[in-house]
Amino acid sequence: MEGVTAVPSPRPEPAGPSRTGRTSLAAALLSGALGAAVTLLATRQEWSEGTATVAGGAFPLTAKGSDVTGVPAALAVVGLAALVAVFAVRRAGRLAVSAVLALSGAGTVAAALLGASDSTALDEKAAQASGDASATVGALSHTAWPYVAAVGGLLLLAAGLLALRYGRLWPAMSGRYERGGAPRARRPAPADPDRPEELWKALDRGEDPTGA
Repeated sequence: MEGVTAVPSPRPEPAGPSRTGRTSLAAALLSGALGAAVTLLATRQEWSEGTATVAGGAFPLTAKGSDVTGVPAALAVVGLAALVAVFAVRRAGRLAVSAVLALSGAGTVAAALLGASDSTALDEKAAQASGDASATVGALSHTAWPYVAAVGGLLLLAAGLLALRYGRLWPAMSGRYERGGAPRARRPAPADPDRPEELWKALDRGEDPTGA
């Protein structure tokens, strides 16, 4: 038909970066929070057990993860704090905090794996139980909890790597608190001349109640 021209409809802008940012953000939050929780839970469980010779008999000994090493729990707390701090900073600061998060995860893995075969904590308990400073634990065995802590560290590491790769696409905290560190305080309204008590309050504050 004459007089009719086809007008191409505008193409919608690709939502790839936005969708990638949301997906990576959700994955990092879930991975980081779960990793810290798993690590903290694992360090409160029994990591190793053995026996000490006391008065000719065997005395059972156990050691929790926190007895063996305090590094995984400390790094899990650091990693969780870094995960929250990622949204409070931008650009170079975000990269630095993301690196701290990743390093916290890597350190947690290393400390947990080293603690999986450590007998120092039980040796100290054996020495206390027997009264012999040179006594060592016997029949030493380890549980799977150190490896559970290592899995938590891997989750923290994954959250840090996601933050390093996709953190630039994530939102940041509102900028209204960035200047001065707090919202701007409102000035008090002028005193109402029809209310004598307001005039006295204004005078006590050293203000001109007439508003001049």
